[in-house]
Amino acid sequence: MAKRETVTRMSVEQPLWRALRGYRVLTLLYAIGLFVSAYDEFARPWVAIAYFAVLTVWTFATLPKVSGAAACTKRFLTADLTIALVGILLTRVADSAEHIETGSPTLPSIWTAGSVLAFAIKGGWRWAAFASTLVAVANLVHRGSPARDTVHAVILVWVASIAIGYVVEVARASERTLARALEIEAATRERERLARDIHDSVLQVLAMVQRRGAVIGGEAAELGRLAGEQEVALRTLVSGGLTPVSRVSEDAAEGAVVRAVEEPDEPDDADGPLDLRALLAPYAGSRVNLAEPGAPVLLPPAPARELAAAVGAALDNVRRHAGEHARAWILVEDEPDEVIVTVRDDGPGIPEGRLAQAEGEGRLGVALSIRGRLRDLGGSADLISVPGQGTEVELKVPKQMSRGMR
Repeated sequence: MAKRETVTRMSVEQPLWRALRGYRVLTLLYAIGLFVSAYDEFARPWVAIAYFAVLTVWTFATLPKVSGAAACTKRFLTADLTIALVGILLTRVADSAEHIETGSPTLPSIWTAGSVLAFAIKGGWRWAAFASTLVAVANLVHRGSPARDTVHAVILVWVASIAIGYVVEVARASERTLARALEIEAATRERERLARDIHDSVLQVLAMVQRRGAVIGGEAAELGRLAGEQEVALRTLVSGGLTPVSRVSEDAAEGAVVRAVEEPDEPDDADGPLDLRALLAPYAGSRVNLAEPGAPVLLPPAPARELAAAVGAALDNVRRHAGEHARAWILVEDEPDEVIVTVRDDGPGIPEGRLAQAEGEGRLGVALSIRGRLRDLGGSADLISVPGQGTEVELKVPKQMSRGMR
């Protein structure tokens, strides 16, 4: 059967790259507009026209290069910054000295900042500092002296690019941390699911073999002892660290990625919802009384089976801890917003602090087989026990949450 792959992609860089693409086009038009408005003041306008022709072709041809970190290579960044620096230095050739002295902008004008910002987004604040320093030197050479407006523009580009580069670096680190956290959360949920399944089957069989072997004696006692050792080892493994190897986090160029590959769920017996009453009916017997509504209690297949499994785990606890002769009652309530199933027994109850002690010993029946299942469904499991008066487990599953699960 084909595997199901779920990909969670997180990236604060992509909006920055999209903004940079728009910035480059808009600032190109702005620089051309400045030139047209001051055309008569240029000593050699044909130099500026030739430069703008090259700049226009370059800007539109390289838009794919600023679509993401993977496409924005070092070679492109170097060529892009070179065109910006050449434009700054060509201004003294194309423009008149009088116009330059009045504080006229360079040929590329604020288009140059786009080249510096590309360095910042791609490589962080160190790359931004390198590129903005070269731009600062070119501007100072162009003006011939550190004029106030030139210094202000240089400092603005320098600070802004370094700040953006630093923010990008922090965002990348945060994305990697979040990706790892999601990976750990996914692994923990998978471990709990496996622990529930193991508790409902293997661990209970091993515990039964241990008890029956001790009663029968002889070779069966040795078999029971081995089963007990394996039960302890398996409980330790379940509570300690089953980490699925199919989940990996990647630090991709377009952002941190958490990729989860899972086998598909077992096919449902029906396309539509299941009647919870039919799933709970097998639990009814001489010592288990089932009270249910007269109308079907419909839930999607996955939540219905999980809820029935939680009821089964609660009844297993009744048999194990209250004795084979204890009576139990199952009450099903179909409310408008949720389904409530209550499992009550007439056993001796659970001593105070016993559940916490059991979890500490690795016995995770209530924690995983019951509460874990209901938590995954968006519901809750409340356990009320009074010594000498039995135990009551109330399981609630919201219908709205269950509709999204198939």
